[in-house]
Amino acid sequence: MKNIKTNIFLFAMLAASPLTVNAQVADDADSIAAKKKVHVAFRDKDADHLLGGISYVDMEELSKKDYTMSSLEDLYALVGGWNGNNLWGMDNDRLDNNDNSNMPLVIIDGVKRPSNNVLPSEIEQVTFLKGAQAVVLYGPKGAKGAILITTKRGTVDGLQIKANANTGWHYAKEFPEYLGSAEYMTLYNEACINDQLASGPKYTQQDIYNHASGSNPYRYPNVNYYSDEYIRKAYNRSEGTLEIQGGGTRAHFYTNINYYRIEDLLNFGEAKENYTDRFSVRGNVDLVINKLVKGYANASATFYNANKNKGDFWSAAATMRPNFPENAAPLIDIDMVDPNASKAMAILNKSLNLLNGKYFPGGTTQTTSNAIADCYFGGKTRDVSRQFQFDAGINYDMNKFLKGLSFKTMFSIDYAANYSLAYNNQYAVFIPTWSNYNSKDAIVGLKQQGDEIITGHMAMSNTAYRQTISWNGHFDYENTFAGKHHVTGMFLGNMYTTTSSGQYHRYANANLGLQAGYDYMCRYFADISLAGVHSARLPKGHREAISPSFTIGWNIAKESFMEGTFVDDLLLSASYSDLREDIDVFLNDNQYYIYDAQWLTDGSGFTWNEGASANLTYSRTGSNPALDFIHRKEWSVSLRGSFFDKLISTELTFFNTDMDGFIIQNPSTFPSHLSGGLSGSSFKPAINNDIQNRKGLDFSVTAQKQFGQVHAKLGVVGTWLKTNYSKRDEVVEYDYQHVEGRPLDAIWGYQCLGFYTNNDFDISTSADGKIKYTIKDGLPKSAIGGNIQPGDLKYVDVNGDGTINSKDQVYLGKNGAYGAPLTLGVNITLKYKDFTLFILGNGQFGAYGMKNNSYYNMQSTDKYSVNARGRWTPETADVATHPRLTTYSSANNSAASTFWIYSTDRFNLRKVQLTYDFPKTLFDGKWVKALSVYLNGNDLLTISKNRKLLETNIGYAPQTRFYNLGVKVTL
Repeated sequence: MKNIKTNIFLFAMLAASPLTVNAQVADDADSIAAKKKVHVAFRDKDADHLLGGISYVDMEELSKKDYTMSSLEDLYALVGGWNGNNLWGMDNDRLDNNDNSNMPLVIIDGVKRPSNNVLPSEIEQVTFLKGAQAVVLYGPKGAKGAILITTKRGTVDGLQIKANANTGWHYAKEFPEYLGSAEYMTLYNEACINDQLASGPKYTQQDIYNHASGSNPYRYPNVNYYSDEYIRKAYNRSEGTLEIQGGGTRAHFYTNINYYRIEDLLNFGEAKENYTDRFSVRGNVDLVINKLVKGYANASATFYNANKNKGDFWSAAATMRPNFPENAAPLIDIDMVDPNASKAMAILNKSLNLLNGKYFPGGTTQTTSNAIADCYFGGKTRDVSRQFQFDAGINYDMNKFLKGLSFKTMFSIDYAANYSLAYNNQYAVFIPTWSNYNSKDAIVGLKQQGDEIITGHMAMSNTAYRQTISWNGHFDYENTFAGKHHVTGMFLGNMYTTTSSGQYHRYANANLGLQAGYDYMCRYFADISLAGVHSARLPKGHREAISPSFTIGWNIAKESFMEGTFVDDLLLSASYSDLREDIDVFLNDNQYYIYDAQWLTDGSGFTWNEGASANLTYSRTGSNPALDFIHRKEWSVSLRGSFFDKLISTELTFFNTDMDGFIIQNPSTFPSHLSGGLSGSSFKPAINNDIQNRKGLDFSVTAQKQFGQVHAKLGVVGTWLKTNYSKRDEVVEYDYQHVEGRPLDAIWGYQCLGFYTNNDFDISTSADGKIKYTIKDGLPKSAIGGNIQPGDLKYVDVNGDGTINSKDQVYLGKNGAYGAPLTLGVNITLKYKDFTLFILGNGQFGAYGMKNNSYYNMQSTDKYSVNARGRWTPETADVATHPRLTTYSSANNSAASTFWIYSTDRFNLRKVQLTYDFPKTLFDGKWVKALSVYLNGNDLLTISKNRKLLETNIGYAPQTRFYNLGVKVTL
């Protein structure tokens, strides 16, 4: 056993020297929180020195009771102000996070990196920098908040090995429900009648009967894409992690080796072999070079593969009608071909795509592929991602020059490559000619549509690369005078740059930073931070600026008049900041040179000189040499306290943020004759103008108590958020059209009065015998689009002009794009002897969604869902839940309105986990030091009036519940 440990130790040291990535996570355990430092911008602080706008989670403690699969999973139920997408409602869709997310700035071990390339098992602490005062030192790219992820480091002398194995199963929550062929055809005939088509109903009663009987599913298909013929009941996810750490006086190391594999819900063709796997190795090494100098090196390598079928099955499942392609199923049994049809058999005998020698793909001249044949014959794809990350740093103790002075610097370089490998096979579909004799259907002829090509080799596509280089260096000062006056300071230089394929400009950030802090006996606090920022996106003379932040604090509990009270700690702090950011400096998706006049050449041209044609050159925008940064102007007040000997702990922060100076292209303050020329030409410049306001309350409350042998802990976190445009450049005709003063994520639409009825029309018969519907005089006429008749949606004429058009759209509610008005998280921990029960839930309230897809609003050739059963007819006019069916597209019926709006209020039982830690006395003197087993379930329950709607994905893989069994062992 000793030799085994020695070999593992040597392997771990080799792995650790080139491998690591760092991340930051924080603690929810009070005893641990009191001991550990909190990782904030470029430094560590004691938890009782935090002055608001910062939350943290100790991931090492959390992992003892909560098994998670991604770096930030579940943390929205543990941290107020974080809703899983943004901090304090700050959108980040223009921030390059390298992972196509809208996340805030993510810093892993001091380096800007994607959050999806670090696993929970690697993380020590996650810190959420929500307030402007917390992120000012990160410069313009950090102005919308930051998440610091700090990975684990070696802390154990000698050698410690931990292994963790998990396996679990995903079960779909809900599948969309669609009509079968016969019912679809019946209702489509009804749509034809509603539209008074000259051709009449499309399908005969015999057609409908043939599809309903199921006697020949190859000629009269009734395809259910969600049946067990194509979809598994469950699919597996398995993961294994090995953690090795150790060291001695001069060095410590930590290594994490992880592999996971996830299967797929599809269960046929090449899709049956779909899976995603990921292998990663991380290591970090800390060295004591001498008494004054310490160093570290971290590295990480990740190998990710996603193996999947060709085609988009889930999109097709939401759009392909059950009887489509007509007269030919997606796959047809070769036995349906008349043996005497020699030409048809000869065509099939030459085919390269006979499934099991028996089934061939059916189609029509218009339908030359289908999602099911794609999975069998189209080939397969592997999406590949390879990432390597390296960083190293030195900490130099400069006490010999000045007590409390130190210098720290680090450098990193990251590489990422992505590409796809695919077998891009082509297959033909076969168009059958059917006949029926002796009451039996048979194919008497086949026409091949398309070519068949089996490549036999994988082609590479979608290649992309990314390189990020980072550096920072800072002088730090920390000293306490006379045991009372604690002084801190920092002078910082920070930069990073990302080069990406297909992008001419590098994504870069460069800034200087200056911080000075003071506290008197942890009672009175003051902190000043300044960032000198630079942006190449702005004109010369405006590329540099200063971002200041000021914070003061008062720990009221330290005052003599609070002695002997129920108050353990009570810290009040206030902050004001004015951060400059260039994340939102863009215009028409262009982020550079928008301050310059832009001229375009239009290929449409014009004629002159007796008909000669020339291209048209015109001004798109004028120049503005005064274009400036966007300001995040924010003030906040925080109150953090604990009471009754830490029975209750709470933190409240009220924030008010103005994002001032958003850029607009066509300002109304300029004369109108400067725009509106040929091809929409304009001489108006881009200017800083609009202001977005966000205000809210970020809160967390924790209570814990011992009840006999049971220790109970309850945590509630959340955010109340209100957003609006406090300034908006706009010209409106009516007051209710103003965007200014409305939420940033406002939903606009019509107020629906229900359905038109016969009473709303003058009804006549035209010369061709068709019924003509004319809206009665005195009633508003719809100009939205579509032929209006009974069963269509009727709207309020808000401005009373007799016409329903865009001028009648009003504010309907918030869509929650920046976060619902109220988000909540609840976590409960119950510990009894060696058992731990952890329960976690989250909710959102006050936002709305719109049923704006074809599952809820069916028209034209859309696939009909079960919602079509609630369509309007003269007989169901009083209870109808859907407009009349139509074969045309109806802009009137599909317009956003109160008819389609729904509440997204919900509360989710996100996680339940039961953990059993075997008594340590069992392992005294054994090579096993600790053993735990646990069972957990994810996404178990949603409580909502619209639960089924919220849990049903349309056009995408379904949402799932996950049940997992895990074991941990420490050697």
